[in-house]
Amino acid sequence: MSAIFLYGPPASGKTTVGRNLSLSLGRPFFDLDEVIEEKVGKKIPAIFEEGGEALFRKIEKETLFELTRKENFNSSVVSLGGGTLLDPENRMLAERVGRVWLLEAPSPEELEKRFQRNPNARPLGNKAEERKEHYASFKSRIAKTFLLPTSLVIVGEGLGPLCDFAKLVIADTNAANCQPEALKNTALELIPSGEEIKNITTIEKIWGLLNDHAIGRKDIIASFGGGVTSDLVGFAAATWMRGIDWINFPTTLLAMVDASTGGKTGCDLAIGKNLVGAFHSPRLILIDADRLNTLPLKELKVGKAEMIKHALISGSEPKFSEIPTAREIADNLKVKVDIVREDPFERSGKRILLNCGHTVGHALELMSNFTISHGEAVAIGCVEEARIAQRMGLAKDSFPEELAEVFSAHGLPTKLPEGIVLDDLKLIMRRDKKRSGNTVTFSLPCAWGSVIATKISLE
Repeated sequence: MSAIFLYGPPASGKTTVGRNLSLSLGRPFFDLDEVIEEKVGKKIPAIFEEGGEALFRKIEKETLFELTRKENFNSSVVSLGGGTLLDPENRMLAERVGRVWLLEAPSPEELEKRFQRNPNARPLGNKAEERKEHYASFKSRIAKTFLLPTSLVIVGEGLGPLCDFAKLVIADTNAANCQPEALKNTALELIPSGEEIKNITTIEKIWGLLNDHAIGRKDIIASFGGGVTSDLVGFAAATWMRGIDWINFPTTLLAMVDASTGGKTGCDLAIGKNLVGAFHSPRLILIDADRLNTLPLKELKVGKAEMIKHALISGSEPKFSEIPTAREIADNLKVKVDIVREDPFERSGKRILLNCGHTVGHALELMSNFTISHGEAVAIGCVEEARIAQRMGLAKDSFPEELAEVFSAHGLPTKLPEGIVLDDLKLIMRRDKKRSGNTVTFSLPCAWGSVIATKISLE
């Protein structure tokens, strides 16, 4: 087990993120400034008044070296001051005994607001621009964090191996084969990849693995892989000994922007997709954009289907890099995070908007025996449901084709496969989780920024 150091410009949120991360992992937390104040019996501004920055840096260095010798230090999360690692010896020490994650500065406007709220807390003021080159030299970076009621979401790049985050990591074979370096020295078990194994048989296998590794109520397990893997591992965690904690490490774009966040877990049945499941959110969701570098082009495309869906819901421009950056992922994921915060258990009606394209899409996946991937099915489903909206007078006549052009521009299909028409999917859609009798609630895309929950009879 190794320590995690959180570093970055003053007011970037190191202490807040550090406290939340330590709670998520059940690790001790140290704020270096607080440790210094306790040691000398003075607040940081008073130390600066007494001896300037030189005295503070001397005390800071001594305190950091003392802290790393504490008995429980290797299992801790540490928030550093905004200039702690300017000293080469401090940096060498931190990188030797732990991992350094740099929190990227928020916008200049947001930084200014934070300084105005607490002007006396940081004697040196805003140093983000002055130390820009220094901060850029750290390769492990956090672009954005989100705090949900029971989950901390961290989106970044270069966040490194996972060896000591959980007692057991369950990975799918594709992810493990493509990214073995992330799983070094990890208690690891593998399950197959693919939607076809998202069933109760695989759940039973995972329960057996938990038993083999003597996983108890106080242990944490982790999922490493795509959305199928996280759904299965999350459901196994929800049901093992009536619920244990888990962590999610999504490795596909689709999982990063969709399945990773929101707490939905479960498996498929022969009669329908995701009919068995539970809400059981992971303690930590660690999204590392560097994991996308090993993904095939097709996997990137299907992930962009959900990104386009989020842009459709929010009315934002669906524009992403070929391999989306951590910042692009975070900005897109915010759409889902905001909805989940408002309606975590799908009770107020807001969260149903995330089902846009999924009523048709899930039925199409099942009818194709999952030869059509989830992302492809969502793209087709969004366009088909836009056509339903157009026929009902809820969308302009031109909108379905406008939407189809956006999905097509990202290499995604927009038409039902040859030989299948919408009526063919009705029997499957009648089994949808959001049905009431023969009426199913669709989340119809009617325009950019307008998705309307609509009850439709499938008689």
